[in-house]
Amino acid sequence: MTKLMHSYRMVQIARCCGQFGHGATLTIGQLISQFQSSEGLAFESSFDKQLPIMRRFGIHALRALRPPRWPLFPPSEWVCSSCRGQIGRQLRWNSQNGPTNEKPFYITTPIFYVNAAPHIGHLYCMVLADVLKRWKQIDGKQAVLCTGTDEHGMKIQRAAAKENMPPKEFCDHNSNKFRSLAASAAISYDSFIRTTDDEHKEAVKHFWLQLKHSLPERMGLYKGSHEGWYCVSDECFYPEDVVQPSIVPQTGKKIMVSSETENEVEWVKEETWFFPLSKYKERLLKFYDENPNWITPAHRMNEVRDWVENHLEDLSVTRPVSRLSWGIPDPEDKQQTIYVWVDALINYLTKAGYGAKWYSSEDSMGIWPADVQVIGKDILRFHAIYWPALLMALDIPLPKQIVCHNHWTMSNRKMSKSLGNVVNPFFAVERWGVDPLRYFLMRNGSFSKDMGYSNQIIGSVYTKELQANIGNLFYRIARPKVNAKWSTEEAVKTYREGGFHDLARFEDADHSKYFGLESYLESVTAAFRDEMESANTGGAIREIFHLLRETNRYVSDTEPWQLVKRAGSESRTLLNWIIYNSAEALRIAGILLQPMMPTKATELLDELGVKPERRTVQYAHKGKDADYGTAAGRSQDAPRIKKWDTLFPPTPSANDSDVEVRRQLREMLLHKTKNPMNQMAELLAMEARMGEEAVAKLLAEADVETDAVSPKPAP
Repeated sequence: MTKLMHSYRMVQIARCCGQFGHGATLTIGQLISQFQSSEGLAFESSFDKQLPIMRRFGIHALRALRPPRWPLFPPSEWVCSSCRGQIGRQLRWNSQNGPTNEKPFYITTPIFYVNAAPHIGHLYCMVLADVLKRWKQIDGKQAVLCTGTDEHGMKIQRAAAKENMPPKEFCDHNSNKFRSLAASAAISYDSFIRTTDDEHKEAVKHFWLQLKHSLPERMGLYKGSHEGWYCVSDECFYPEDVVQPSIVPQTGKKIMVSSETENEVEWVKEETWFFPLSKYKERLLKFYDENPNWITPAHRMNEVRDWVENHLEDLSVTRPVSRLSWGIPDPEDKQQTIYVWVDALINYLTKAGYGAKWYSSEDSMGIWPADVQVIGKDILRFHAIYWPALLMALDIPLPKQIVCHNHWTMSNRKMSKSLGNVVNPFFAVERWGVDPLRYFLMRNGSFSKDMGYSNQIIGSVYTKELQANIGNLFYRIARPKVNAKWSTEEAVKTYREGGFHDLARFEDADHSKYFGLESYLESVTAAFRDEMESANTGGAIREIFHLLRETNRYVSDTEPWQLVKRAGSESRTLLNWIIYNSAEALRIAGILLQPMMPTKATELLDELGVKPERRTVQYAHKGKDADYGTAAGRSQDAPRIKKWDTLFPPTPSANDSDVEVRRQLREMLLHKTKNPMNQMAELLAMEARMGEEAVAKLLAEADVETDAVSPKPAP
């Protein structure tokens, strides 16, 4: 029991410190790659640190009769002594000198359905929303991010029954997986909502009763009977004209499916409450006309308009308890359960204080309306038609923007368990590291087409853009091999003291190469901002890539390693000018990349000596910070920096599958030494680097996969 309690407390410490950022972890990729090298395991790693998970923005759901409480942690979340000092800082909005009288910029992800484990699409959606939040923060705004899990509905009811678990226990188990994914990916959410939370149930009940009783006749809820094609997987009815026959390939069974999602539908007839969606048709179309850029990308608006113009029907908003018991009941009709999508959509209001701190648009609505709602293309109709109509009914302001992303595929095929091509997001984070994976997802994310995921692509991006374009450039400029012959400190000091004022005399054809970076330094921040304000993270990253690629060209063209050999003040001034411009490119890039790579960008800025208070967008311009830089590098006899100590250390071969990487992990442990005691020592070392639970899980997966591919002995 003592050992068990010790292990449990160690897990608590790992979780706590992982959230707050001082716990160090080593990625599987770095561990295996380093084991495969001749340098063995004797190294000090550049650790991937989790950034703080921001304090919860919890609204107590007992209406206005009781003041709201602001719990920092639920009772079950123990906090270690090292982290307690950070709690006070989390009480404040996580802003960068933003104006306190403005409403915080409110960003939401969809709440994720807990009928199955998280996949790479969930991770991408979380990271995209987190990047948009962090962008607003470094741009001087207060920002709030809400994510969570959707836990009601027929899919959950059936999935729990299949597992022989009570629905709530099933939801608790799977919701924790999404919370763990958010923590492992450094998602700085302020609220993690669950639709089984009491405060949310109260908000839904209040919204529901307003729909029933506060609206003019024929504009609010009415009771009737409904029959039509219902899809359990999509949790919605489909009109007759979007349903078609199909055949299950494995069995040959004839079924009816939705032509939109290809999921099976079934004919249902039942008594229900309706929301008169058709009565809001003209109001919806008028809103779309007046707000043509409401949905990003713009072409999604055409899909929404087409549906409203040609397929709009009154919406069945309850299900009989006899068919669906796992949900929020109608407070006045216990034979009906509120439709899961009505329940789910209201979550965005719950965390804005609706039903607890405010009840209508005449009240102070806190952080509502949402400024950006990030969703996947498969749930566009619910967010762009049902949601605005429901809000219009109660005269609650609509979200300001919907960002609708596409799906991830593997080798141009939809990810599917039956095809064996589903990416485990937890292992992806461990294999590549948090920040490199975040960078890849944001770089390759697309609003125009489905996105392709492969380890080969990630490996190529890691080598070319992170190791070479960023990492190697940094070491060429700030840690030169020429042993203390120049420094960023000296170069920035020269700028600060006006040492470059006489360089105008070098602006001739023969010296043009020394001024070839100016236009890129001047334009990059504005171009980056334009892309980020359109939520085009891929375009924003390309701007940084082009800046640093040009900086690498600039260094190669100007050859500072040759200038340093020349005597005279002019040569020294030109040398410092080259180093200063290159350092400025790295500094600006480091500031702008913070939303995508919060840990690695921080490491880069730390290495450049940039002060923490000067890492906002207002400083991301040439010459805005004249007080940074580090002294000359290694002494003559100091050892060279090892590749394991670099900003982007080596990784396993990108051609190795995840199964192969897991196998290498096991071999690294079992075959490094045959001595059982030494094997145990290696296991303990791995647990210290990666965490006990992570190692146990990965070794178990390696066992299963090895058994699956190993030849069986002859009988």
